[in-house]
Amino acid sequence: MTAFNDESGTGDALRRTLGVSRRRFLSTCTAAATAAIAAPVFGASPALAQDLGRGDDHGGDVLVPANKRGIILYTVRDATGRDPLATDLPSGFREVFQQLSRFGYRQVEFAGYGQHVNAPGGASLESVEGAKLLRSWLDEYGLRAQGNHGFIPPSWPFTTADLDTFKKHLEIANILGMAHMGTGGDPTGSAYRADWDVAADKWNALGEIARREGIKLYTHNHDAAYGFLLDGGPLDAQGRPTRSSGIRKLEYFLKITDPEVVWLEMDIFWAHVAQYKFHTYTAHDGSTQENVFDPAGLVVRNNKRYPLFHAKDGTVNTTNGMGYDMVPFGTGVIDYTTFFSRVGARNYHNPMVEQDNAPSATDPGQSLKHAKIGYDNLAALRKKRHQS
Repeated sequence: MTAFNDESGTGDALRRTLGVSRRRFLSTCTAAATAAIAAPVFGASPALAQDLGRGDDHGGDVLVPANKRGIILYTVRDATGRDPLATDLPSGFREVFQQLSRFGYRQVEFAGYGQHVNAPGGASLESVEGAKLLRSWLDEYGLRAQGNHGFIPPSWPFTTADLDTFKKHLEIANILGMAHMGTGGDPTGSAYRADWDVAADKWNALGEIARREGIKLYTHNHDAAYGFLLDGGPLDAQGRPTRSSGIRKLEYFLKITDPEVVWLEMDIFWAHVAQYKFHTYTAHDGSTQENVFDPAGLVVRNNKRYPLFHAKDGTVNTTNGMGYDMVPFGTGVIDYTTFFSRVGARNYHNPMVEQDNAPSATDPGQSLKHAKIGYDNLAALRKKRHQS
């Protein structure tokens, strides 16, 4: 068991892995950390780091190739937001990139460009100059940015100011080398087809703008998007439909958006929450129908629409309304071996480890510990071998 799996939760255990002091952390890694973390050499050039990651594919059985293992920085938001003058723990984007690279990660997804004001570059790097600085650190540590949960114009039609902000984010994405840019919210929170039609028009328009800049625009979805569309039956007092044909809201969105300009990121945890919550609907004739959601099946039917995943795990909890409690990736019950085996296209998909509750008020190093656990478990996924 490495120090990052130390259940004591002490800062000393984390520092033993990261280096005894900030100065020592920034200059080298201890022999204990080198032994504990089977990851690219600290401080290695990007080319060397990538070469070191190629030896663990085990004859093609690996489900997530080394260069596809990523993490959304929301998981370690406490670390990027930490005051470097008040801690020996990694703080700010540069030091967090350094540590994530040591774990073995090769990709990151941003959740905005803010960090602590005392970190190199200052509080906000949401600018052309800030993006250039971030890109230099990504390159330094052999990381690639794959996306960002950033700005999507709230209004439709768009205001000039919103379009300008959107285009600025596209410029930042290109500087960072992103293939994708998106948002952490559903296209609409509505259950009604007319509102999803409007959302589709909006996303088709935004996606076309993004395509002209060489970026794939994506929407990240939570459980509600997989609920059933209200599209028929008796109308309510406001003239809205009250029953469903059985099509899920996001399935409808996939059908009516342009597959060349609108993309999606499945949060696999929230998709399984939807499987738990939304398994029956009231049909147009008033009967109750069962339709159990199959997250991997939706991806298989629309595989190229899903360049990104959030790899988030959970343990069963039937008392909280969701069916699951979030836990570090690989320590829960969601069957990722089967999921990734079914969806295939392993050199196309980009799974990002995520844990919403990784930061801890009592253990400042917890989110990075859990990031390490997540990487190790993502790297360990192998195809099932059939028994003869």
